[in-house]
Amino acid sequence: MTEDELVEWLAAIASPQRMRILAALSHGTVHVSELARRLQMSRALLYMHLTKLEEAGFVAGHLELGADGKALKYFEVVPFSTVLDLQAVVAAVEGADAASRPDSTPKSKAKANTKGTN
Repeated sequence: MTEDELVEWLAAIASPQRMRILAALSHGTVHVSELARRLQMSRALLYMHLTKLEEAGFVAGHLELGADGKALKYFEVVPFSTVLDLQAVVAAVEGADAASRPDSTPKSKAKANTKGTN
């Protein structure tokens, strides 16, 4: 995971409202209107949070046709797991630092990776 990806990923869940949404969706797929009722949140605000979560890969939305023929939007949690420790942060930062160096071509990276292997 790159530094930017890690920051975006962490920002997506760094909100009490978005954590509440994930917790509510942990029990299964829920229609947006029902989720808004459960969380006592406007649908507009809920959609804003769901969009952020969906862009980061935490939730997935899909449309289903209701009995009356109307399209209904449902969301569900995308299973995830990660370890955020010092090693993960260092790897993300070092990857960003290496990518910003002018000598960070694939060839030079390959040479750096093979030094001292004999």
